[in-house]
Amino acid sequence: MNLQSIILALSLIILSTTAINGADNTPSSSTVFSRVESPDIPSSIKFADKTIDLDRTDMYERLDRELTSMIYTHGNTLLVLKRANRYFPELVPILKKNGVPEDMIYLACIESTLNPRAYSSAKAAGLWQFIPSTAKQYGLEVNEYVDERYHPEKATAAACRYLKSAYSKYGNWESVAASYNGGMGRITKELSAQGVSSAYDLYLVDETARYIYRLLSMKLIMENPAKYGFRLSSDQLYQPIRTKTVTVNVPVEDWQTWALDHDINYMILREYNPWIRAKSLPNKTGKTYEVKIPLKEDLNRSTQQKSVYNKNWVID
Repeated sequence: MNLQSIILALSLIILSTTAINGADNTPSSSTVFSRVESPDIPSSIKFADKTIDLDRTDMYERLDRELTSMIYTHGNTLLVLKRANRYFPELVPILKKNGVPEDMIYLACIESTLNPRAYSSAKAAGLWQFIPSTAKQYGLEVNEYVDERYHPEKATAAACRYLKSAYSKYGNWESVAASYNGGMGRITKELSAQGVSSAYDLYLVDETARYIYRLLSMKLIMENPAKYGFRLSSDQLYQPIRTKTVTVNVPVEDWQTWALDHDINYMILREYNPWIRAKSLPNKTGKTYEVKIPLKEDLNRSTQQKSVYNKNWVID
């Protein structure tokens, strides 16, 4: 057998071996599955200065469900962590000023993922997801030209008015939180009908029953993101945008022209003043509005000031 024949024979042997291995259904050693772990559930959690015992089976399992879901649908949770660095410095002082526990900020986190332009199919809008009627009831202007549900500070102040009103009725923050989802009327009726004083002891529709445990889950993650697998650097957090304020107490015929006259464009105007809902403002009553103009250096990542609201949020 000459050299050419030997090479041909060896080639056929190699091809046959490859074909046999290719037909083998055994997974290759390179197949790797993502590691999936169940989060540790604490024996208790402190929320709004109240220690909540989680020894009760149903409470433990409800928190386990929501915490696991929140961890593994991590896209929105990551966004909340990034946005919190921008909005917590602005919103938390409003809660404190109004005597509302700081932990209630997590309501906004689960309601809107801290998106000030959030809008739901139920016509709820803004960080705190007010429907139009409730927004007006608690002092917000809502019409085709102005919608203060999209105004972070004013909506937060309105949320404080709601939360304090509910607390005066229930005397505990878990029932207040349940009412934020299910409505005061329903929670009041169910507390009376079922003869209990806390939402933790209420039988409720699934959405509202889950709501208070989603709130607790968000608190757990936000207090220690790395424990639950969220690893962010300080550079990945969204920075607060400093602004100057221009007061407007006259009609604005065209916000686009107004923006250009104030050295910004219409997109920037609407981005930082989402409560503006049209291209004009009749303002027949001469009401005073405060329009935010962002500082130019804060519009670029390379020149904006860097800060971290909570050092536990980052790994660097």
